[in-house]
Amino acid sequence: MRSLRAFPDSGWLLAAIALPSIAILALGSLMLGRYPLAPRVVLDALTSGLLGGHGQSVDAASTIVLMVRLPRVAAALLVGGGLSTAGLAYQNLFRNPMASPSLLGVSAGAGFGASLAIMAGQSPLVVETAAFGFGLVSVGVAILVDRAVGVRSIVTLVLCGMVMSALFQAFISLLKYVADPTEALASITFWLMGGLGKASGLDVAFLAAPVLVGGAILLLCSWRISVLALGEMEAAALGVDVAATRTIIIVCATAMSAAAVSVAGIVGWVGLLVPHMARMAFGLEPSRLTIATAALGGVFLLCMDDVARTIAPVEVPLGVLTAIVGAPFFLLLLLNSRRRGWA
Repeated sequence: MRSLRAFPDSGWLLAAIALPSIAILALGSLMLGRYPLAPRVVLDALTSGLLGGHGQSVDAASTIVLMVRLPRVAAALLVGGGLSTAGLAYQNLFRNPMASPSLLGVSAGAGFGASLAIMAGQSPLVVETAAFGFGLVSVGVAILVDRAVGVRSIVTLVLCGMVMSALFQAFISLLKYVADPTEALASITFWLMGGLGKASGLDVAFLAAPVLVGGAILLLCSWRISVLALGEMEAAALGVDVAATRTIIIVCATAMSAAAVSVAGIVGWVGLLVPHMARMAFGLEPSRLTIATAALGGVFLLCMDDVARTIAPVEVPLGVLTAIVGAPFFLLLLLNSRRRGWA
């Protein structure tokens, strides 16, 4: 039987297969937690809450499913899909397999914005908004400095992003140094470690627009993005508007990454690791690879979140868990790639 890699236009076929699989995994995630629920109870709560049916589940089970676990599952899928798709776009743009969504400083900027809002005692919505705004500011300043330099090189842009990341990391350290150690410091530290324990329906709505719209735009431009990975001169020779494509990638990937970080905190390795997994499993055809990356990213982070909230009596920070799992898994991918000769 031929695999999906053998079909050059199998992106939408992959989507048709992936969506039911993700739905089944999401249903399993809704059953997990400190208060395990049977499949019938979960389905009854979903039917009662989302479709207006008359379920038989108790109020407590419906509240757990609809108000706690369903937003968390949806947020995990959106954050994982957004970070992995942004990582794939950056790896093609910078022609660097080690590129990740935080390359231009969006994570550090978002972390500073969130830390500043937490120190000011603001509400979770203000914290997320500040994180999203400062994430955009960090990347925007990096682009402005790159244009002021005048070289207009990918290397210069990366260096500007590294400078902004280091600068905002220093600002975060300064805020942690002066923060109240009994309240604000702990909140800042836990936020920076990442997690979806407080995800709500409002967070899902906050994520949906940038992640879904940005992902759709990157999917529609996927063939131009893949051609750009060959080099700017080669892409221009093949009819790609290099400047416009670069702008689309940076705007979409930055918006998706900033939204993801503002809701989940700093969750590393997803945008770096998942695109390589998708390439190995599904090949390099642009639309298929983009869809596979988004699906695998959502599934990966959903599984990590399930482990984070069930492996120990106290919830493990999501960013810590993705680093513990992602780092050795990435080394295995490197060893396997060397044997296959595609590294």
